[in-house]
Amino acid sequence: MNWLTENAVVAWIGLALVLAAIEAMTVDFVFVMFAGGAVAGAIAAAVGGSFLVQVVAAAVVALLLLAVVRPIITRHFVDGEIDHGIGAPSLVGREARVLDAVTRTGGRIKLGGEVWSATLAEGAPICEPGTEVRVLAISGATAIVTPVPPLG
Repeated sequence: MNWLTENAVVAWIGLALVLAAIEAMTVDFVFVMFAGGAVAGAIAAAVGGSFLVQVVAAAVVALLLLAVVRPIITRHFVDGEIDHGIGAPSLVGREARVLDAVTRTGGRIKLGGEVWSATLAEGAPICEPGTEVRVLAISGATAIVTPVPPLG
């Protein structure tokens, strides 16, 4: 126990590193807040605070980080409503070129550099090869498209 009181800064930093490692595995943005509290405990130890002051500093900073910073980070990185521009949902609204005639039962288009199966939206006319189409939705691995009206 003597080593711990003489090397409190090292102990707090060690705890912060362990908590950061746990955060790297969970990515919940909870353990990193506790690690921030441990850093505050290390700072309190470095300026000569008693063990009680160190624990209070660590707890207060960790709770503040959990209450203030974590919701902001979570909203920014985890919120499912944010369009990150990746995956099939990012293709909706894009234009593609018909490779094989697209009908209500099937066809092929070139979309985002890849060949996709495609079907027509309800009421859309058959699209012959070379026609420009717009993706209205993605259903599984099939794009639902409609012809792009010509400019002019």
